Amino acid sequence: VQLQASGGGLVQAGASLRLSCAASGPTFRNNGMGWFRQAPGKEREFVAGISWNSGSTHYRDSVKGRFTISRDNAKNTLYLQMNSLKPEDTAVYYCAAARGSYSSVYRQRYNYWGQGTQVTVSS
Repeated sequence: VQLQASGGGLVQAGASLRLSCAASGPTFRNNGMGWFRQAPGKEREFVAGISWNSGSTHYRDSVKGRFTISRDNAKNTLYLQMNSLKPEDTAVYYCAAARGSYSSVYRQRYNYWGQGTQVTVSS
């Protein structure tokens, strides 16, 4: 699986962005998927995850109610809708494909990673 993230940018606090992750390869629709982010000087952290059939999603507490993860298996694409953005959301965002059909909060459970897209939120 090859992953290509896009959609990042520079926005003001309160704005919205939608990230996309285009996947190549036949196994996308069978894999759980996740979004992670990494701010300068910090560890990469889990943001949101979704199961292979969209039946299960989960989020880190700080983005619940603001971010929505979704996927379109017919288009081999993963999304992250980000609303009410805050300066603390500033980071490079990565999409990742899990080893199995369900997502995980643990980076070690993902074996394919996209190249990252920068999100910068100004106050």
